[in-house]
Amino acid sequence: MTYTDNMYRALFYPTRGMLITGGAIIGLNCHAASDPISIKAIAEVERSSSSHGRETTRLIPADRVVSGDTVIYTLEVRNTAPISVPRPVVTYAIPEHMTYTPDSAVGPGTEVAYSVDAGRSFDAPENLKIQEPGGQLRAATAADYTHIRWQLKNALKGNSVAFVRFRARAK
Repeated sequence: MTYTDNMYRALFYPTRGMLITGGAIIGLNCHAASDPISIKAIAEVERSSSSHGRETTRLIPADRVVSGDTVIYTLEVRNTAPISVPRPVVTYAIPEHMTYTPDSAVGPGTEVAYSVDAGRSFDAPENLKIQEPGGQLRAATAADYTHIRWQLKNALKGNSVAFVRFRARAK
C-alpha cells in the first residue's frame, strides 16, 4: 500500500509534536512570531542501488512509504535569535502509523526520554510500564512509545542549529 499526499503529511508532519522552551509549550507547526526556536521535520528513507558492481545507499524524501519501510526522521532545531536559549527540550510524537525503532533516538549533547501515555510523562525505557487490561503491569516495549523527548544538555547558541534523529517503521 502506498500513502496519499494527505496521509504522508499526517504521518511525517504530525501536529501533535511539541517544543518546550523556557517553560512555554509551543506546537511544532504553530510557533509564535517571537519564539526564537523553529523546528523543521525531515522524513527520509534509505534506498540502495547498484551501478557498475558497486552498491550505494542514499537518503531520499519519504514521499512513498509502504508497510515495513523504515523512515528516518531528522528534526532541525534552529535558534533564530542572536542570544542563547537555555537547554531547550524538544518533544516529538511518533506518527500513529509508525512503530519506533529501539535505540534509534539520538542527538549530540542530549538526554533522550520516552512516553507511553501520549506525552503526559517521560522516563528512561527501563522505567516505563504498561498496565494490561487485567491490571497487571508489564515492561513497555518500543512499540508502546508515543512520544520522544530530547533535553539539550547545554544552551542552544544564538543563530545556531541542533539536530536530533530517530527511526520508525511503517505499520
